[in-house]
Amino acid sequence: MGFVVLHLQKGTGNDAPISSHIERTINPANADENRTHLNAEMIEFPEGVKNRTEAIQHRIKNAGITRKISHNQVRAIRVILSGTHEDMKRIQDDGKLNDWCRDSLDWLRKEVGNANIVSAVLHLDEKTPHIHATVVPIVTGERRKVKQEQQTTKKKYKKKNINAPRLCADDIMSREKFKHFQTTYAEAMSKYGLQRGREGSEARHISTQQYYRDLFDKNEKLKEDNEILQEQKAEANQELSRIKSGIKTEKMKSSAVDVVTTTIEGIGSMIGSSKVKRQQQELINRRSQIQNLDSENAGLQAQIHTLTQQMQDQQTQHAATTYKLHQELEKIYALFPKIKELLRIENLCRLLGFPDDLTKAILEMKPVRFKGQIYSPEYKRKFETECSVAEIKPLLSDPNKLQLTIDGMNDTSWFRQRYREFQESIGIKVKQERNRTVKM
Repeated sequence: MGFVVLHLQKGTGNDAPISSHIERTINPANADENRTHLNAEMIEFPEGVKNRTEAIQHRIKNAGITRKISHNQVRAIRVILSGTHEDMKRIQDDGKLNDWCRDSLDWLRKEVGNANIVSAVLHLDEKTPHIHATVVPIVTGERRKVKQEQQTTKKKYKKKNINAPRLCADDIMSREKFKHFQTTYAEAMSKYGLQRGREGSEARHISTQQYYRDLFDKNEKLKEDNEILQEQKAEANQELSRIKSGIKTEKMKSSAVDVVTTTIEGIGSMIGSSKVKRQQQELINRRSQIQNLDSENAGLQAQIHTLTQQMQDQQTQHAATTYKLHQELEKIYALFPKIKELLRIENLCRLLGFPDDLTKAILEMKPVRFKGQIYSPEYKRKFETECSVAEIKPLLSDPNKLQLTIDGMNDTSWFRQRYREFQESIGIKVKQERNRTVKM
């Protein structure tokens, strides 16, 4: 069994930069532009809302929030739903990807509320199929901080309306909630052979072709890990700055306590008041508490420094490994100029549902006859053929680029022709107009 992938991260501001990545207004280096058209938005935006950024603002504006929202308050939580690479490809090849998407979103709706999910995009143009979901953290009920205070004090205060909606990412991103999410998501995905946890892999012999593909995948994974390390480093630096500011404030308070203590000692020596002595003792206790807090802050500062150093070491190690892998890939591409194109064609053959023996024959760059059903990612259905010929041919515009052809046409055109034939067979008249099918 493989493993589920569930990642939650707080967004900043209106989260517009990540919207560019999710909506592909800017194409990332690890995405295949030839497959970007397969990506799909699975949440319908409200009327008048055009994109993810506007959807976030629309949800906040129409949620009935009465409390003021600060400028630095988290307005969105990014959620990535996926699984280990091999298992997600298996789910896709078995034609169960639509069911996986539906069950993943049903789980998320149950955990955070349907209205809070303002966007969910399926990405199929990267190595592993995955969903980018956007959650606006609007919650009701008492705040966790209020519950903790009630456990430590007997005083009763007038409560605000606990059922009023409010924007609070911490209620969703707590450690207990995250553990709960990991467990329940794994339970929901068990039907697809995915589980929670991590298992070490055993060494095994692989083919040269598989080695090249794994090498390319590792390079992409290292790039993603490096981005995550950069984000963790920035968060650690922010936490360090906050603690340093707290230490400075506590030191100023300690100095003030010393001055007041000295003054009271002088007064006490003159008038011998028991009240002054009590105040003096209270101030001494307060100074001791501040000193303890100062010590704790120093310990936290040391821990953050150690964490920052560890992240820097990991980043250096990743950079060295990435460079070595890049050099290997460059050498491979220099010795075998068409290997990258053939790997892309091999992935396409697996996506279309060609068996391994047929895919191997196609990669020999010879015409291969076949029959049966092949899957169209564009129309999300299979098409039957009694006799067709698959062949890899170079593009006329660029001989270094390869394309998979079926019956002399590229795979996209072949599927569109079959779809038009299907429409005509059920009585829908269509006409071809600038490479688009138009219903009559």
